Amino acid sequence: MARACVCSLAYGCSAVFVGRIVLVFVVQVWTPVNNLKFETLSYLPPLTPDQVTSQIDYMLTNKWIPCLKFDLVATISRTNFQGSRYYDGRYWTLWKLPMFGCTDASLVLREIEECKKAYLGAYISVLGFDNVKQV
Repeated sequence: MARACVCSLAYGCSAVFVGRIVLVFVVQVWTPVNNLKFETLSYLPPLTPDQVTSQIDYMLTNKWIPCLKFDLVATISRTNFQGSRYYDGRYWTLWKLPMFGCTDASLVLREIEECKKAYLGAYISVLGFDNVKQV
């Protein structure tokens, strides 16, 4: 009968010894250096254009209103005021108005491209507003 022994190794790894077989499990650690993360999908690898289109189609299928927002710095700081509950960069700038009545993902993609041209190097986020649930 094989016995299992679990050992903890350095760098977030653990090894399980089962008889003569060694199974190693590696835990990946997030590095904050040059690696900004913002909201849920920012933790994914960069999306392909087809995946972005699919996300926008999902948004439109659920009758959500697409909104584009952007920021040049995209970090939160306390540069202008050191008081509590105040942070610079907490709010991003809305690109034009929300796209009320939009039913085609290509229109949203075109607005993303226009925002990229107008603000080179800016961080751009697309969100879907549910006007029924008000979120």
